[in-house]
Amino acid sequence: MRLEFHPEAELELIEAAERYELQVPGLGERFGTEVRHATDLLLEHPGLGHPLDPDLRGLVLNRFPFTLIYSTSPEVLSIVVVAHQSRRPGYWRARLDRE
Repeated sequence: MRLEFHPEAELELIEAAERYELQVPGLGERFGTEVRHATDLLLEHPGLGHPLDPDLRGLVLNRFPFTLIYSTSPEVLSIVVVAHQSRRPGYWRARLDRE
């Protein structure tokens, strides 16, 4: 199984890491490491996250207030959203309609 990020999810990841890095040097790198650890875990156990609807699941990160929202197929784990938990729920739904 390979890992893919929706372009907007990738941007959310980069922007969050940059914000953390500005707050505390090294914190952005730790955020990236946490996301990599979570995606590695999902590649091994794609059913781990909680179901959001028939096609999407969510996994809350352990050390940061973010949820990875993803879909799976036999070949691909697709990260659709890297959502900060204070954001308006479902703000990302429109990006699914554009795929």
